[in-house]
Amino acid sequence: MAIDILSSTSNPKVKQLLTLQQKSAERRKRGVFVVEGVRELSHCLSAKMEVMSVFYCPTLIEGNVEATQLLATIPPSRVFQVTKSLYEKMAYRGGTEGLMAEVKAYALSLDQLHLSEAPLVVVLERVEKPGNLGAVLRSADAAAADAVIICDPLTDLYNPNLIRSSIGAVFTVPCVTCTTEECIRFLKEKGIRILTAQLQDSRLYYDTDMTHGTAIVMGTESTGLTDSWREAADAHIRIPMLGSLDSLNVSVSAAILLFEAVRQRQDTRRNS
Repeated sequence: MAIDILSSTSNPKVKQLLTLQQKSAERRKRGVFVVEGVRELSHCLSAKMEVMSVFYCPTLIEGNVEATQLLATIPPSRVFQVTKSLYEKMAYRGGTEGLMAEVKAYALSLDQLHLSEAPLVVVLERVEKPGNLGAVLRSADAAAADAVIICDPLTDLYNPNLIRSSIGAVFTVPCVTCTTEECIRFLKEKGIRILTAQLQDSRLYYDTDMTHGTAIVMGTESTGLTDSWREAADAHIRIPMLGSLDSLNVSVSAAILLFEAVRQRQDTRRNS
């Protein structure tokens, strides 16, 4: 365990961590981001990501066996003990069990994706809110999707709110960022059907075959998808809206469509 006990926000290492939490430009520049929480850090380590340093508060992790076990896997030279009052100032959110880490970012490319025989992929175009992205990643993990591809992103993958809302799914689901053009080309080359979620010129989602290689493509609630996706699509699908509103939150839509694909595939396996 660490010998040094940090107690002040003026400490250079603490300042560095706070800057990483607050500024996406700093995360991109250094290629490092911050992970808070035992569950999130556990998923991060399982994904073989490199932990640069860990900060822990003994008072807060007391009795947490998993936290103690995680700390034991980190070289002592990278572990720093902090006081409770300092940890509370460092924590981006509450209830993170007294454990946070600086982790080296890893950028996965489209060519590095390992896809199944009939891949299920989620594509998000220009989705801005980190919380929505995190929630989509949770659904993608639950549905065992092959990947989530984020086109022309307006937030970085390692935004603290995204990591928090994904509860670590950002580490369990392969995630790629790229341009819309690159993604369309990739899906076409792989023979993956493109299903765009849109209201116009569309059919009900449960009347659309999702048993083969499928990419479910969604845009922002305000502007939807760009024309590039509409033109590249093999089919346009929609979720029936029976009330007064005409759209759902993108993360809710993603969950509905993903689990329709899961249902269809399970039915096909049962009937084969």
